[in-house]
Amino acid sequence: MTEAAGRVPWAVERARGEARQVPRAVARVLLALVVAAMALAGVLADARPAAAHASLTGTTPAEGSVVDRAPQEVTLTFSESVGLSGADAIRVLDPGGDRVDDGAPAETAPRTYAVPLTPGLPDGTYTVAWQAVSADSHPIAGAFTFSIGAPSQTRVSLADEAGNAGGGPVGFAYDLGRYAGYGGFVLLVGGAAFVLACWRGGASVEPVRRVVVTGWVTLTGSTLVLLLLRHPYVTGGSFADALDLGGLGAVVASRTGTALVCRLLLLAIAALFVAVLFGAFTQPGEQHDRRDVLLGLAVGGGLVATALAATWALSEHASTGLQTGVAIPVDVVHLLAVAAWLGGLATLAAVLRHGPPVPRGALTRFSRVALGSVLVLVGTGVYQSWRQVGSFSALTSTGYGRLLIAKVLLVAVLVGIASASRRWVGRVADAGDRGAGTPEADTDAPEGVGAVLPAEAGTAPVTDAAPATDAAPTGTDTAAPEGVSPERAAQLARQRAAMATARRRRAQEADVPRSALRRSVLTEAGVAVVLLAVTTALTGTEPARTEAATAAAPAGSVTLTVPFDTRGPGGQGTADIQVDPGRSGENTVHIYTDVDTEEIGVAFTLPARDLGPISVTPEPADGTGRHWTATGVQLPLPGEWEIDLTVRTSDIDQVTEQRTFTLN
Repeated sequence: MTEAAGRVPWAVERARGEARQVPRAVARVLLALVVAAMALAGVLADARPAAAHASLTGTTPAEGSVVDRAPQEVTLTFSESVGLSGADAIRVLDPGGDRVDDGAPAETAPRTYAVPLTPGLPDGTYTVAWQAVSADSHPIAGAFTFSIGAPSQTRVSLADEAGNAGGGPVGFAYDLGRYAGYGGFVLLVGGAAFVLACWRGGASVEPVRRVVVTGWVTLTGSTLVLLLLRHPYVTGGSFADALDLGGLGAVVASRTGTALVCRLLLLAIAALFVAVLFGAFTQPGEQHDRRDVLLGLAVGGGLVATALAATWALSEHASTGLQTGVAIPVDVVHLLAVAAWLGGLATLAAVLRHGPPVPRGALTRFSRVALGSVLVLVGTGVYQSWRQVGSFSALTSTGYGRLLIAKVLLVAVLVGIASASRRWVGRVADAGDRGAGTPEADTDAPEGVGAVLPAEAGTAPVTDAAPATDAAPTGTDTAAPEGVSPERAAQLARQRAAMATARRRRAQEADVPRSALRRSVLTEAGVAVVLLAVTTALTGTEPARTEAATAAAPAGSVTLTVPFDTRGPGGQGTADIQVDPGRSGENTVHIYTDVDTEEIGVAFTLPARDLGPISVTPEPADGTGRHWTATGVQLPLPGEWEIDLTVRTSDIDQVTEQRTFTLN
C-alpha cells in the first residue's frame, strides 16, 4: 500500500505534465495552419478584377443585317472580357442547321472575339449561337441571325440555339448548392465565433457542436456539388455532363473553379480547427496553456474564416465593376458580419431549444456582438448598394433592385425582432441579479462547467455538464431492484425520465424572460433563413447598374460598306467598317477589305461641334492585309459623324472615301 501510494502522486504529476504539453503542441499546429491559410488566401488575391458584368454590345455582321458577300469571320464584342468555354462557345449554323464555323474562337482585340468561317458560303440566313462566362462567374448566352445576299428560310430556332446556360434542372440544383454554401459558412463561422467570443463553455455542449459540424459538412458538400455542376451550369448541359473530365479541368482553370478548390483546401484546415475547438480546448489544463490555445483558435480561425469569405468576394460581384480594390475587402467584412450575427443566432436558437440554459453573461455578450454586426452590415450594405445600383430608377426598375428592397425589408424585420430579444436579455440579467442566491454561473471557466437553472422544489438542477434529456437513465438506475423484473425496472426508468423532462420544461416555461427570449430567437432564426435565400438570389442576379446601362445603350454597332478604287493593279474593292459598340465614348474600329491592302487610315470628324479630325491608324489583325483593327478610339460626343477612309494598295496607289454615320 505504501509503495502504491508513493506512485500515485508521481503518476498524477506525469499526467498533468502531459496535459500541459497538449495545448502547447496544439498552439504550434494552429500557427502552422495560419501560415497555410494565408498562403491559400493569396492564390485568389492575385486574380485581376474585370470591369463589370458582361453584356453583348456589338457583332459583325450586325444582328439582322444583310451583307453582299460571305464574311471571313464572325466577331462578337462584349462590355468586358469574358471566358469562352471551348470550341462550342461561338457556333455558326447555315440555313439547314449545319455548322459552318471553321476553328475555335479567339480574342482578336480587347473584349472582341472572332470565329473563322468556312470559305465560299452560299446565300441565305445564318444563325450565330454563343455562350460565355462573365467575370463575376455568371453564365451568359444568346443567338442572332444575319443573311448573305438575301434572307432565306432556316431550320434553326433562335430560342433553342440561345441555350439554357444557368437554367433548367442543373441551374436549380446549382442555385440550391449556392444557398447551402452560404448557410454552411454562416453556421460554421458564426457557431465557432459564438463559442470563442460569447460562451467558451459552449464547446462542451452538444447542440453547439452539432451546429458547427453541420455547417462544415454543409459547406464542404455544397462546394463539391458546385465544382461538379459548374461545367453543365455554364454550358446549359445535363447532370451527366458533370462527369466530363475535360469540362471539369476547364472549370478548375477558371476563376470560379480556383475559388472552389481553394475553399475545399481551406475547409480541410477548418476541420482541424473545429477538432481542436471541441477537443483539446475542452480538456482541463493550465490556465496559460488554455490561453495559448484560445489565442491560436481566435487568430488562426479568424484568418481561415476571412480566407473562406474571400473565395466569394474574389469570384463574384465584388470582383467586378467600380472600385474593386475597396469592394472586395468590404464584401469580406460584410460576409463575416453576416456569419457572426446569423450564425451566432442559429447556435443560440439550437441551445435554447435543445440544450441547457445559456448563462446570462453569454447572452449579454452575444447581444453586443449582434449589435456590432448589424452596424457593420448597415455600413457595408449601403456602400454595396450604391456600387451595384447607382440610381433610384435602377433600384425600382431592375430585378436586382427589387431583390435588394426585399432584403432591406427583411433586415429591418430581423432588427426589430432582435431589439425585442435584446430587451429580454436585459430582463434575464436583471432576474439573475435579483436572484443572486440561486447560482447561475457563467461557463467561461476553463473546465466548461455549465450554467445552473433555478430548479423546482424537490428536483435537481440541470447543468451544461449533464443536460436533461428524454433518454432513459443509464448505469445503476436501469438495474432491476431486488424483487422487481427487468421489464418493470425499465418502465419505471422511462417514467422517471418523462417526469424529469416535464419538470425541466415546466421550469423553463416558468422562467418568463428566458421563455420569451427563446421564442424571440427562434422567430429571428426563421426570418434569417428567408433572408439568406434572398441574399443568394441577389448574388446570382445581374447588378442593377449594369442592367440599366445596357438597357439604355443602343443595340448593335455601326456598320458601313465603302466601295473604293485606288486606280492601280488590284486596287478596286470594298471595305466593311464596323464601329463598335457604336456609341459615344471608347470604341473599337474593324475594317475588312476584299483585296490586299498595304495601309489603312481613318479620320473622324463631328462638323456640328467643330470637333476633329480624330486620326486613327489601324493595325493589321492578320497576315493577309484584309483585316485592320484600332482599339480605344475615343469619340466623345453623339451626333452625325463623318469618317474618312484612306486605302493604299501600293506605294503610289491610294484613295480616300468619306461616309456619314450616326453615333448615339
